[in-house]
Amino acid sequence: MNILLTGGAGFIGSHIVDAYIADGHDVTVIDDLSKGKKSNLHPAARLIVMDVRDPGLEDVFTASRFDVVNHHAAQIDVRRSVTEPSVDASINILGTLGLLVRSRAHGVKKFIFASSGGAIYGECGDQGASEGDLLRPESPYGVGKASAELYVRLFGERLPYTILRYANVYGPRQNPRGEAGVITVFIDQMLTRQGTTIYGTGEQTRDFVHVADVVDANRAALRGGNNLTLNIGTRVETSVNALYKTLARLDGVSQKPKYAPARSGEIERSLLNPANALRHLGWHPTRYLEQGLKGTLEYFRQRKEALVPA
Repeated sequence: MNILLTGGAGFIGSHIVDAYIADGHDVTVIDDLSKGKKSNLHPAARLIVMDVRDPGLEDVFTASRFDVVNHHAAQIDVRRSVTEPSVDASINILGTLGLLVRSRAHGVKKFIFASSGGAIYGECGDQGASEGDLLRPESPYGVGKASAELYVRLFGERLPYTILRYANVYGPRQNPRGEAGVITVFIDQMLTRQGTTIYGTGEQTRDFVHVADVVDANRAALRGGNNLTLNIGTRVETSVNALYKTLARLDGVSQKPKYAPARSGEIERSLLNPANALRHLGWHPTRYLEQGLKGTLEYFRQRKEALVPA
């Protein structure tokens, strides 16, 4: 397949690029490199440095007959979405809409959209959020992702799609200073011996899914899950306090964390029910959290020289 992957030099996108190329696909990456890094990118991928809102995107579609568009480029900073909601909407809503219009006009056969289960469901119950639950986004970022989903569905009659709602993704290549990822933030703080800060009581829980499992979902979505919205999570909740204790044990850190007031708008409980992903994609998570934490910690240990106190 000939695949266009937006945000392909970023944390999640670059891992998907690796997998698609390993599977024999041709991959073109659009990334403005505001967060992504050329060093993340597979040498066989074609990189076009461009914002997804750039009118020049039309020329990219005209020059290449893409079979699939996988859209991961996004403004992902929740706090920035609060202070600059119009910027967030421009990138995450209008950027997605522009890709949809061009995908339909140029005969793209499948549109894969990376959405956020952690940001659009709000507080979750014991069984985990399911795709049919009422959406209760609590930030402009969550509203933007939910709005973009509606546009993807609107175009679905002539442009088959799969929407993947991610839980809290973690793993190698995640930027601890530029992306919302408590695991890599903690690892960064531990390796640089800055001392770790936990916001709130630390009893808030999250559903952590390894980036390799997310990659598997994107591979399966190339051929399955047409016109469906699917949760990509583990249905296992882990408190921030428990997460810190596990990482501290793995890294041999005895220092206790510091606590600070909870951040505005942070939800207390987030976990996703991935039953439909198993049913329709044959996908289920295979990386246990401690196993994933060990690998992620080792990745950043090997790059410790690049981590300096902020």
